[in-house]
Amino acid sequence: MQFVFKRNELKYRLREDQRRLLEELLAAHMEPDAHGASTVRNVYYDTPTHLLARRSEEHPLYKEKLRLRSYVPARESSLVFIELKKKFDGVVYKRRATLPLAAAEATLVGERAPQGQIEREIATVASVYEGLRPAMYLAYEREAFFARGDHDFRVTLDQGIRCRWDDVSLAGPTDGELLISPGETLMELKSSQALPLWMVEFLGSQRIFKASFSKYGAAWRLQSSRRPLCQQVLSTGGREGLPLVSGPRAGEQVRAKLRRGIAPYVIQRG
Repeated sequence: MQFVFKRNELKYRLREDQRRLLEELLAAHMEPDAHGASTVRNVYYDTPTHLLARRSEEHPLYKEKLRLRSYVPARESSLVFIELKKKFDGVVYKRRATLPLAAAEATLVGERAPQGQIEREIATVASVYEGLRPAMYLAYEREAFFARGDHDFRVTLDQGIRCRWDDVSLAGPTDGELLISPGETLMELKSSQALPLWMVEFLGSQRIFKASFSKYGAAWRLQSSRRPLCQQVLSTGGREGLPLVSGPRAGEQVRAKLRRGIAPYVIQRG
């Protein structure tokens, strides 16, 4: 099964009292989606130097992410979603296909021939990134809703957003480090059209403003804050075939490359 989405996705961070008020409105205007309340499990793929994460943090006009997703504990034969999420000028484009876990993993690392247009598009993008591999596990508790009579408008409420950088597999546990405060909710409004008036009025009355929050980006900030930039680059060990630099200004050269979105040099060990 293959899907294509094109829509706007707006994010808002809610306090507990704001969520309670919102839930009253959702009961009047929306219905729970097929997944209902669920634990969303994701594995994000990236290069050894976390190129996709770093680009996301720069807030470029265009960015993309590759991931696997499941709503239940997965095994090799379990059906999961393989996804390419692209964002250009504020509009989200998503390509999604359903595959057994083992086949989805093999497709992203170039070990399986894709079948169908969507799989081929995902595999083509994945092939651009040298050394692509499972980089980070991210999970959260989600409730999702769609508008009665209009499935174009969706609302998702995520709590307990957490990540880890080891045991990166959909078959593993769902524990990890929290990326938002306990009790806080990340709300996403998803639609290809204007927001309904009742939602606009709720946001205005509660003075809730749009937030810039990338789950993968937040996890990357947490991880990178613990490791010096030069150590992160050194950890690739030159496996990406990057040229070596050395000397007192080596760190400055690496940072300049990162700011420009170019694959960084590896700093030569002393």
